[in-house]
Amino acid sequence: MIGSGFGGLAAAIRLGARGYRVTVVEKLGGPGGRAGVLRQGGFTFDLGPTIVTAPFLFEELWALCGRRMADDVELRAMTPFYQIRFESGAVFNMSGDEAAMRAEVARFNPNDVEGFQRFMRRSEAIYRVGFERLGDAPFSSIVDMARIAGDLVRLGGHRSVYRLVSKYIRDERLRIVFSFHPLLIGGNPFRASAIYCLIPFLEKRWGVHFAMGGTGALISGLVKLIESQGGDLRYGQEVESIVVEGGSATGVRLASGKTIRASLVVSNADSAWTYGRLVPAAARKRWTDRRLDRARYSMGLFVWYFGTNRRYEGVGHHTILLGPRYRELLRDIFDLKRLAPDFSLYLHRPTATDPTLAPKGCDAFYVLSPAPNLLGGQDWRVEAEPYRRRIARALEDSILPGLTDALVTSHVATPLDFQSRLNSYHGAGFSLEPTLTQSAWFRPHNASEDVRNLFLVGAGVHPGAGLPGVLSSARILDKVAPHASVFA
Repeated sequence: MIGSGFGGLAAAIRLGARGYRVTVVEKLGGPGGRAGVLRQGGFTFDLGPTIVTAPFLFEELWALCGRRMADDVELRAMTPFYQIRFESGAVFNMSGDEAAMRAEVARFNPNDVEGFQRFMRRSEAIYRVGFERLGDAPFSSIVDMARIAGDLVRLGGHRSVYRLVSKYIRDERLRIVFSFHPLLIGGNPFRASAIYCLIPFLEKRWGVHFAMGGTGALISGLVKLIESQGGDLRYGQEVESIVVEGGSATGVRLASGKTIRASLVVSNADSAWTYGRLVPAAARKRWTDRRLDRARYSMGLFVWYFGTNRRYEGVGHHTILLGPRYRELLRDIFDLKRLAPDFSLYLHRPTATDPTLAPKGCDAFYVLSPAPNLLGGQDWRVEAEPYRRRIARALEDSILPGLTDALVTSHVATPLDFQSRLNSYHGAGFSLEPTLTQSAWFRPHNASEDVRNLFLVGAGVHPGAGLPGVLSSARILDKVAPHASVFA
């Protein structure tokens, strides 16, 4: 197993439950990958995912080991899920309560209440097909894609998320509220397939949760499950290449020069990195360098982790602060790859729910700004600090008064860090952009098309990024990987 992100850990548990003896090899000094943990100055920061939906996907992993997740990790339901703050000062509270949501929509535009209800019915219909039927279905051949083509067209999958939302909702602010979700998985709402309109119903159906102790508590719990199965986790060991002999993966070669032999190899590394850097060019027919160069990659992420010596009790756990532009800003980020003077932000305050993540009387935060990936040419060694200061001023002027004087610890991650630390192709935050022509069969397959006994999990393969997608990719592994007895 290459990599110990959520996809790799989930895959290791599933393989362990099927009789495999699993070795997880991780470049970093500890588990988690994008979901790692930073401890600094008495503060605990989750480096990546902060929102847990579809918790049953985690519960399945504990059940495979004969345990209950609730015995090891407490998930706390969020109410509201998050607040969306417009530059005008208007605030929309997103929740799973139908009556509350109708009231919120009515506050913004009473004429859109009926359209909102019809949109949620469409979101549910898309969820029933896109998540329940296809979320853990392998797309190993074009025939698999052809089987669902009718459903995709019927559900509006050929439209963009924004376009489908606009079919039901007229108020521009509400269109933003119900179309921004693809950004959570690296997609542009004006280009991502309307299949991703399933996310609002997914959140309503399963809720939005936070793991007490931080998302890292889930990582620690999964590691313990692997160890209970007899699995081996090795940190600080970077994979240099996947060994391919006779068209089959037979192990991995580490940067140290050591080779680890295996009956099959599973990569939780970025899919483009797996093919572009780990699989020899001579072994690739579909995912050639040329194809990887022509693919579209998600935006990059600028993330500032910081702690304050005071608490901001009026700030919720999850807040989205929208800037003055929506469509134009996304065009700057995704198409022009320009670092714009304005931004929209996601502010995470985990100490609103779990004060133990900071010293007494303090708050822990991270603020995330979508930014161009490294194809934009920005020199983040120069741009990072001025950009951080601009974000700090915006937060201080809006939601965190006195921030400058309250700061006691700070750490920044840029697209350059995603590339150097996480081996993310072009520093993309979510691997391949989730467009229609880069989804399902068109995305790298869970069972490699080029190399036998090579399997891929994580954000860069079907069904895509986000915790439900990544965990579902490990579910697919159960269907495409041979049983351990085959190699006995």
